[in-house]
Amino acid sequence: MTVGFTNHPLVWDLVNKHGNAFIGLSNRVWETPETCYMETKSAAAHREMLEAQGFLITDNVANIPTALIGEAGAGGPVIAFLGEYDALAGLSQKAGAVTHEPLTAGANGHGCGHNLLGSGSLLAATALKEWLAQTGTPGRVRYYGCPAEEGGAAKAFMVRSGAFDDVDIAISWHSSNFAGVQRETSLANCRVDFEFFGRAAHAAAVPELGRSALDAVELMSVGVNYLREHMQSDCRIHYAMLDAGGISPNVVQAYAKARYVVRAPDLAGLFALIERVKKVAQGAALMTETRMESTVLAGVSNILVNTPLMDAMQGIWEGFGPVAFDDADVVFAAQIRATLMPEDIAASWNQERLDQRDIPLADFILPAHNEVRQLGGSTDVGDVSWVVPTVQAYGPTLAIGTQLHTWQVVAQGQSPLAHKGMIAAAKVMAATGLAALQSPDLREAAWADLKRRRKGQDYISPIPEGAEPPVAAMTLK
Repeated sequence: MTVGFTNHPLVWDLVNKHGNAFIGLSNRVWETPETCYMETKSAAAHREMLEAQGFLITDNVANIPTALIGEAGAGGPVIAFLGEYDALAGLSQKAGAVTHEPLTAGANGHGCGHNLLGSGSLLAATALKEWLAQTGTPGRVRYYGCPAEEGGAAKAFMVRSGAFDDVDIAISWHSSNFAGVQRETSLANCRVDFEFFGRAAHAAAVPELGRSALDAVELMSVGVNYLREHMQSDCRIHYAMLDAGGISPNVVQAYAKARYVVRAPDLAGLFALIERVKKVAQGAALMTETRMESTVLAGVSNILVNTPLMDAMQGIWEGFGPVAFDDADVVFAAQIRATLMPEDIAASWNQERLDQRDIPLADFILPAHNEVRQLGGSTDVGDVSWVVPTVQAYGPTLAIGTQLHTWQVVAQGQSPLAHKGMIAAAKVMAATGLAALQSPDLREAAWADLKRRRKGQDYISPIPEGAEPPVAAMTLK
């Protein structure tokens, strides 16, 4: 279902009208990078903008202090725009620098472009809100301010709380090397802490009296390594040592803790793999005569893409055309690319199954395809996509070859080229929201596609019943 771009000049004008204000919001969030559930200043900046634009605000969504919703309009369909504003640890970087120059060594940085993501989504919501008001059209626009996408699964908690129960269509975007529509699925994942409780003893005098929790953590790691040979090739298991028990090697460590991330292509596979990892942990505890406890901190579902919405957004992108980068943008992008390895640049093209070209910035729109492709990562947008037809844009905010979660992303986060990509993404999202608002046929087709992709399965949250958002625990992330 293709939607022509000529229907949207007014909403695009409204994006232009507010563009500078939201570039300012993006820059402010870039300057206060905060990680998983700690985004107090970033959430406050988004709340201030929502208030300034006349949205009705709901705070503390799903009992998360940094989650919020802004709503405007009345009656009609509900169009949701998903925003994020969390940063990553250890990626501090000077804006505009073309060498690695941390502002503060070891500090946070926006290495996934979420300063742009939240601001661009809120810009799209604001433009569509004003369009509704100017035209007197029934309909509601919601902006979802979502923290903790990087490992905290805030949207999964928000879905479980019922925050999306009456939404008709959800729209989001992400920083990218390219302009287009995200057509790839993602991996479901779960974060689980494993704690082992043993018995301390003098490691030389009476080692037979000790029961080492540290040994249990190490044996669990060995067992999981063997498990990797006997799981699906597109599953992933990662881990980190959170507490080795102490710094004294002459003490048998009585406590140790590790955090595991388990990923699988879908929820059913995820749940099965988690149980196998737990059995490995139980085996490690049995071998060391320690006690094991596991706690699920967060979990996210795989993305269910939506063909009618992807095709509608594709038509809008193709009508909009490539972003008009200027010579200064091209020069800066070329300087960034000089810091990359050839493998980085090749990986960007290979991910999209495109022949590599020697260009620093995207001068085209990604072509449409219906091939099922799997992203290597995970996102809590997946949980929204299981309960609401969801579509995501790629916004060209990065030099081609830039890989996410790197200092190069942070360096580009306040650049004019990133701002141009954000504005373009906001226009495409606003126009997609308008298309869904105006077309009952598009909404009906989107819901039918979601039902088909769920294959008769109801949404089951990967987060256990009773688990609360791990606001305190994720400070250890």
